[in-house]
Amino acid sequence: MWLRGVAGAGFIAMVAGLAASVAAGGAAPSAAPADDGAVVVGERRIRRRVLDLAVRSPALESVAHARLLLPRGWSRAASRTWPVLWLLHGAGAGRDGHTAWSDHSDIEELTEDAGVLVVMPDGGPCAHYTDWWNRGGGGAPKWETFHLAELRQILERGYRAGPGRAIAGNATGGLGALAYAARHRGLFRAAASFSGPVHTLYRDPSGLDVADLVELGVAIGAPALDWTNVWGDPDEQRVVWRQHNPYDLAGRLAGVRLHVSAGDGAPGPCDPARGAERRRSEGSRDVLEVLARTVNREFAGKLGKLGIPVTTHFYRGTHTWPYWRRELRATLPALLAEIT
Repeated sequence: MWLRGVAGAGFIAMVAGLAASVAAGGAAPSAAPADDGAVVVGERRIRRRVLDLAVRSPALESVAHARLLLPRGWSRAASRTWPVLWLLHGAGAGRDGHTAWSDHSDIEELTEDAGVLVVMPDGGPCAHYTDWWNRGGGGAPKWETFHLAELRQILERGYRAGPGRAIAGNATGGLGALAYAARHRGLFRAAASFSGPVHTLYRDPSGLDVADLVELGVAIGAPALDWTNVWGDPDEQRVVWRQHNPYDLAGRLAGVRLHVSAGDGAPGPCDPARGAERRRSEGSRDVLEVLARTVNREFAGKLGKLGIPVTTHFYRGTHTWPYWRRELRATLPALLAEIT
């Protein structure tokens, strides 16, 4: 926890790529709104299969975005529905998070003939996949409500999304993927986390822990707010933290096909040669990935004690997109097998 309460300038510089969100273009379709009035206010067809949505969200009290990859033969008037793969981004994606997976992976090519609707939603500048506690008062931002109530209803009512769902994410998106699957039993048939901080109450008095990441995420993405607005203080509001912690919710993941992976923080085969050689000579490791590996091993161990199957991949590598792209390629067939 040595970063808690400290600016952590080097870390902030590494993850602070915050950009303006993509503006919606084109006329808003006439798709049915969500129960609370959330509605699509704009569409932009980027490429043949790529459709960006702008959604006016009461849960967020703002407009948020989602990128869809449409399956072959899709149309709004089709008589059938398609299974859905959700991909969540991490905190470093900033305000263009809904484009992160298509920008940094080959997900378009991988799903060209998969027969699934891929949904890549904005997760906010902090990428904390939760309805903020806000000192017990609730209210915006309510990202969990935006994703799993508002956006899900919009997709099912106007974009031919079906009931078969899988979910995956990188970094804090991996935390979100497993938390969503656990907190909403039966909603997802498969879930995968790539380098996700999946044990939020893990403590390391001499090093980085997950509460540090929550604090830094808010400092970067919403600097005017207090980081304890997310779930409260991890000691004083421990119950709230446990309610959103995949490690504590592990028993609720029975029946979900699970996969977790993380590197050891050392330069590996997907790191640029020059930087990797420097880090090897210095003996330095990526502290984010070291933490991810530690908590994913803890999480996998908890699942093992509960008798819940999980596949794992622990490898040499850092907290970077080339590894997450590789992990998605390897894991995608298993995710799709559960929904197609």
